[in-house]
Amino acid sequence: MHTVRSAGPADASELMRLRRLMFEAMNGHAEHGRWERTGIELIRSMLAAAPGEPSTPRLGAFVVDAGPGAGLAACAVGTVEQRLPAPSHPTGRFGFVFNVCTDPAHRGRGYARATTEALLCWFAEQGVTRVDLHATAEAEGMYRVMGFAEHSTALSLDVSGWAAQPPSPSSTTAPGSAASASPGTSSLPRRLPLPTTT
Repeated sequence: MHTVRSAGPADASELMRLRRLMFEAMNGHAEHGRWERTGIELIRSMLAAAPGEPSTPRLGAFVVDAGPGAGLAACAVGTVEQRLPAPSHPTGRFGFVFNVCTDPAHRGRGYARATTEALLCWFAEQGVTRVDLHATAEAEGMYRVMGFAEHSTALSLDVSGWAAQPPSPSSTTAPGSAASASPGTSSLPRRLPLPTTT
């Protein structure tokens, strides 16, 4: 039986270690850098925040310990995004799973599924009606068994340079037009949400 627990601020460094391992598995490498320190600071802040604070992003993290003093064996981490309500999503709350990783020394024991299921239950408790994620080819089978399926084709745009050099008005689409899209999508190819009834 897997002992899954909620992560706390003290787990921030280990959660970022597992996140780097995830990127190494996906891309073959993951450079150390400021992004890790920033991530540790954000995790500590978000997990220490009082539940229900409207100005604080909702972060959920569930982990399996590797053993006394041995760090974490696995984790599943996600956030709740508050959007405007819709007929099929009356709370306007959507979940996104962005970090599921098991340390190589502890793989093959069902930890990824156990922590992900705990995270999904947490999402439901927050009033989330749909959960999205981007699956690697290796993990896609697990997510499909859990009920995830294709939902739509996501479009994405890197706007990191817009603040320095905004695009000309002729190159953008007016807000509210048929071609405008919601921000926050990703360029990764597989977007598998939980099926919902409407």
